[in-house]
Amino acid sequence: MDKKKKPPQTPTVKPRYTLTQTMAMFSTEDACKTYIRDLRWPNGVVCARCKDTNVHEVAKKPFHWQCRKCNKNGYRFSVITGTIFENTKYPLVTWFQVAYLMCQSKKGMSALQIHQQIGSGSYETAWYMCTRIRAAMKNETFEKLIGEVEADETWIGGKDSNKHLSKRIGKRGNTVGKTMVIGAISRKGNVVCQMIEGAGFNTFDSFVRETVSQKVTLVATDESPGYRHLGAHGFVHRTVNHTQNQYVVGSTHTNTIEGFWSLLKRGIVGSYHKVSKDYLPLYLNEFTFRYNHRNDPDIFRALLSRV
Repeated sequence: MDKKKKPPQTPTVKPRYTLTQTMAMFSTEDACKTYIRDLRWPNGVVCARCKDTNVHEVAKKPFHWQCRKCNKNGYRFSVITGTIFENTKYPLVTWFQVAYLMCQSKKGMSALQIHQQIGSGSYETAWYMCTRIRAAMKNETFEKLIGEVEADETWIGGKDSNKHLSKRIGKRGNTVGKTMVIGAISRKGNVVCQMIEGAGFNTFDSFVRETVSQKVTLVATDESPGYRHLGAHGFVHRTVNHTQNQYVVGSTHTNTIEGFWSLLKRGIVGSYHKVSKDYLPLYLNEFTFRYNHRNDPDIFRALLSRV
């Protein structure tokens, strides 16, 4: 029997700025808006709609500009137009605090914890902010994984027998009432995962082909038959058989992706206690974003560049 191999520990990366330093840097709305402006338009302000460079600053309204190419009467936009901060009444100073806290907590921080720490607004305010920030964490410029890659699936949710009697489904099985999540991870690299509504005949196979480059040196999976056609699609595919207590065969194992699943599940159980199926994709955005920026000392800047 092969012993289960533990993945190497990644050294903790200290943030570039502490919370106190961040709050001091962004203590005013103008400071926050200046930072967003410089992140969005490092080479000069362009129209938020048509990207034209010929825009004019509105004299009596700082951080507002006008573009006549979009509209002959002038299309007005601000520094937060088209961002998660648009159409909200909450100060950017508060938004920045929430974003910083969400970036620095390895296993996540609940809206209730954030509400208690920032001490402003209501719980609903904190929850609303967290939800919009998680939406901004989604990777819109995804590049396919390379190197040695592991693919695996897991189930999110509690046991049916542990639920309140009125909420039990009454069916047997370890996956009853749970939601499937599939993921792929590049060793020493990035992870990508998504929720699966229903696992069809080619679901696992299609996910790997969409997220993994064919130039990888290895795709390691478990014995699930859903991955059986990867070799026919040009991947170097090897498996371990967990049902036979086989966890490591040379360089073939799925311990890295299982480590990410552990981080995800401990975060949900420890910080959020439970996550509904409707909002699970947003939480996957959050954990994926933090993991992929685990070596970035300025993860806060990386997040704000996506808003």
